[in-house]
Amino acid sequence: MENGKNILVTVPVEETHVQKLQEAGPGCAFRFKAGTALPSFQRAKLPFENLIETDPVTQKDIDWADIILGNVKGESLHGSEKLLWLQTNSAGVEEYIRPGVLAPHTLLTNATGAYGLAISEHMLAMALEILKKLELYRDAQQREAWESLGPVRSIYGSTVLVLGMGDIGGEFGKRCKALGAKVIGVRRTDAAKPDYADEVRLIADLDALLPQADIVAVTLPGTEATRNLLDRRRLGLMKPGAVLLNVGRGTIVDTEALCDALESGAIAGAGLDVTNPEPLPQGHRLWKIPTAVVTPHISGFYHLKETHTRIVDIFAQNLTRFLKGEPLKNQVDFATGYRKL
Repeated sequence: MENGKNILVTVPVEETHVQKLQEAGPGCAFRFKAGTALPSFQRAKLPFENLIETDPVTQKDIDWADIILGNVKGESLHGSEKLLWLQTNSAGVEEYIRPGVLAPHTLLTNATGAYGLAISEHMLAMALEILKKLELYRDAQQREAWESLGPVRSIYGSTVLVLGMGDIGGEFGKRCKALGAKVIGVRRTDAAKPDYADEVRLIADLDALLPQADIVAVTLPGTEATRNLLDRRRLGLMKPGAVLLNVGRGTIVDTEALCDALESGAIAGAGLDVTNPEPLPQGHRLWKIPTAVVTPHISGFYHLKETHTRIVDIFAQNLTRFLKGEPLKNQVDFATGYRKL
């Protein structure tokens, strides 16, 4: 494929990133702009020392581009015939697989491989916080109460059910296995069992698996097929005292049913980096539940510098492939919202 493509980059960059991308796309024209998904208050908190100052992305920039790196607003694409390829800086792509957002010929790739490290560690931290009652001890600290809150539990010897065995679910499964857990992976299609998993089952087996799990970890994308996957009935199937982790999408879990399960003590706790609704509004009952650990969808953002490095690397490698006419990695299946295998 001939070079000379117009490439719009809307993720934050340092000079080293600019050089890497220009080397991957010789002869291409680059525009580096501040993406709509990066408010100024977040930009100031990024772990970079020498970010290049960029102007906000405009509709003219988007219309100019043959290739885009970054999550621009879906409505700004309006089925552009000019756009050849969109590389998101996220693993989730639900905004871009909706009818009419991208033209049929436009390639869509996601950032699978960038987030496993950061998000799996975040999940592990939330799980340990709940199992060791650290969130409750923090509340006791605020009350200046020197008191024991009773027995705690370990990941060692527990059964961990991982819904979604992609980069994020796989990295979490590996960490739990290393700590002595039995790991059961759940996926939508049959495939070989990875080394970290003791079992691999299909999503159709979910009802039988939920009562076995001490930890249920949700790493699935938000699609119509996963909407309310953990509804009131399925939350009721969870093992008494189990812990729920959700870093996929808030729409996968029935929020009100989860609140009821937490308040009644049916499950021991929930670690949530995503919610429904999102952002979680002030006054929502979930904020006040002591056994709920809620973070504002930040586990996979750029707070860990390595995540951003991996996103740039994924795009640079794919750009080389694109210009050579080779298949791209992380291409998304528009019908399912999942990365093509």
